Amino acid sequence: MKTGIGSRRLRRAAVSLVTGGAMVLGGTLAAAPAHAAPVSSSPGRAVAAAPPPLKSVTSPSIAAKGGFVMESANGRTTYSKAADTRRPTGSTTKIMTAKVVLSQPNLNLDAKVTIQQDYRDYVVRKGASSANLVVGDKVTVRQLLHGLMLPSGCDAAYALADKYGTGTTRDARVKSFIGKMNTTAKNLGMTNTHFDSFDGISNGSNYSTPRDLTKLARDAMKNSTFRSVVKTKSYTAKTVTRSGSTRTMATWKNTNPLLSSYSGATGVKTGSGQVAGYCLVFSATRNGKTVIGTVLASTSSAQRTTDATRLLNHGFARLG
Repeated sequence: MKTGIGSRRLRRAAVSLVTGGAMVLGGTLAAAPAHAAPVSSSPGRAVAAAPPPLKSVTSPSIAAKGGFVMESANGRTTYSKAADTRRPTGSTTKIMTAKVVLSQPNLNLDAKVTIQQDYRDYVVRKGASSANLVVGDKVTVRQLLHGLMLPSGCDAAYALADKYGTGTTRDARVKSFIGKMNTTAKNLGMTNTHFDSFDGISNGSNYSTPRDLTKLARDAMKNSTFRSVVKTKSYTAKTVTRSGSTRTMATWKNTNPLLSSYSGATGVKTGSGQVAGYCLVFSATRNGKTVIGTVLASTSSAQRTTDATRLLNHGFARLG
């Protein structure tokens, strides 16, 4: 009888010790840690802390018909206006052109592409923006990417589509390249996007949405070459001419005004057209936080810059 009472007293004492902040380890009494370790679903890997909630900030007014902004790190939306309405995208299409090129296996950025007369004839026929490539010059893929994204050269876009498409004819290679653009869009979950050109000069069914383009830009910015190109304000390079001599190309200026006007701007791409209006996919980083977004169908080149600036400021204000 006495033995039973003693056992119950010992059990109560043990419970008291554990609940009072101590535990028995290997026969010795040790203090319990003040804070429990993070719960982990995998051995040795702690679960990341949830980001702080977004601050409530009055949404800005923009002239653009559509807009979308997210925090790049985790994809949290900070602003949305007609984010899933399909619209023409103008030269913001070239973000996908660059994405497809940079996704090629065993890509050699120093590989040379000979500029063809067809590329020049195309920009003249379409009245398109041009990098002023010279027929017969041997231009590297790296240089073509700068010609694509800075002055928005449709001749550079054509050259890249011709090189990285597959087929025995130029038309077949271009068609193949556009197919790669659409496959990439599908793989990225861009459910409201379709490309029918390599440069945004639509053949009737080239469209996307602010959300989809922001999603694309967020993914493209993971590539170090893409990041380097789209934040470059100006670029001058030398090419090998048809005769074998060296030519210094005209300096290309980036059409993205945010790189000069907005502190922390890192890209991405302008676009415009009679139907598309004025478009801008933009990105900026401040205090270790990156905001990325899109405006489509703004009313002027100056207004799209104002729209983007307001949305960037709003995004950073919401992140705190």
